Amino acid sequence: MAKVLVQFKCNSCGYTTAKSMGRCPSCSAWNSFEEIVTAPSSKSTSGFGARSNVPSSAVTRLSSVKSSEEPRSSSGIGELDRVLGGGWVAGGVVLLGGEPGIGKSTLLLQVADHLALLDEKVLYVAGEESLEQVRLRADRLGVKGDILMTRDVHADGITALLELERPKLVIVDSIQTVQTDDGGSPGGVAQVRESTARLTRAAKETGAAMVLVGHVTKDGNVAGPKVMEHIVDAVLMLESVGHYRLLRSVKNRFGSVGELGVFDMLEHGLKAVDNPSAAFLAERPVGVPGSIVAATMDGQRPLLLEVQALAAKTPYPAPKRVAVGLDARRVDVVLAVLERRLQLSLGGLDVYVNLAGGMRLSDPGLDLAIALAVYSAVMMKPVPEGVAVFGEVGLAGEVRSVTQPARRASEASRVGLTRLVMPPGVQGGKTEGVQSVQEAVRFLWGKP
Repeated sequence: MAKVLVQFKCNSCGYTTAKSMGRCPSCSAWNSFEEIVTAPSSKSTSGFGARSNVPSSAVTRLSSVKSSEEPRSSSGIGELDRVLGGGWVAGGVVLLGGEPGIGKSTLLLQVADHLALLDEKVLYVAGEESLEQVRLRADRLGVKGDILMTRDVHADGITALLELERPKLVIVDSIQTVQTDDGGSPGGVAQVRESTARLTRAAKETGAAMVLVGHVTKDGNVAGPKVMEHIVDAVLMLESVGHYRLLRSVKNRFGSVGELGVFDMLEHGLKAVDNPSAAFLAERPVGVPGSIVAATMDGQRPLLLEVQALAAKTPYPAPKRVAVGLDARRVDVVLAVLERRLQLSLGGLDVYVNLAGGMRLSDPGLDLAIALAVYSAVMMKPVPEGVAVFGEVGLAGEVRSVTQPARRASEASRVGLTRLVMPPGVQGGKTEGVQSVQEAVRFLWGKP
């Protein structure tokens, strides 16, 4: 009789061990292990001759495989299509994660309404809410399309509905509520993994685009084993920045990773922001020292953001250094360069640096903007209008090149900022290639 195998698996990262542990050694999550009982096959598959009776698999040469573009259909929302790589892929499975109440269900209901109005079948699996609750949200959003809905959260039941209805899009809200007959509670490691595998297989067989809504843990990661992210074709994360929502592409087999979509949370749902740079700069003060526009990259998308700096006399023996939305260590390096290379006295000043708008970035191209914003705040000299800057600052005070300078410069020109201070080598507009921070200061305000 085959011996029953008992293992413990972390429901956060999928780490497997022979005994339960209080803290996962892989992801450092506490009390995340769940017991998994499996019965191994009675036939041994180990050894050299174990596959002697199994016919060899056929092989195919890469040169004989025809390349073809995956057929896509628009979601009706340009920012979502951008992140997806052009729209929904037939048979593609997307995992959408985000904090509770951030707008995942709202966004998907708007997408379902768009397809339903085009006479396309959309199946909405309401695992967490009643159908009446979904109807209340639909009325608030002004949904007019006739969407197919079900409360069946059994994986086999959903698969049967896919075979029967053949929908264009399937929304499962959420994957943690789906269960199978293999044992275990819904949301557990085995249940989430097996449910995801079955639904993915059904989507591939029926050609339906599928979206799985996933919960997130306290760390901001999608709850459940990491193997769930390996099964699906794309992983999107919805984040909150003030009243804006950012949709990021973490994984995408049919498009580029790092794409960013920006949405505005309004009373009647999420509205795509076609020009995020102009939106983030809309409240920027004019003629105020310490404010400068930085051309930065968030993933694959260029953005123009305001870097603010403030210097005030400190009442403490040790001056404070506060960085909001920026890498504090990079800010310290830039401040040290200003003191040593430009002889800017900061010893008796508290320095505050802020990336306005609630964004958080660690782009090295923000170094030059930080340096010039601090210099402007200390010297009380406003930055001239129409200026955008980017570049990495080295310890010798030199300005180094950064990734995708042409896209940064193009985004600045599109918004109307034609005076660009950047590393040498980028042509177009009224650009000024500077070799050092001293040259950048000289270009903006004359001889320091």
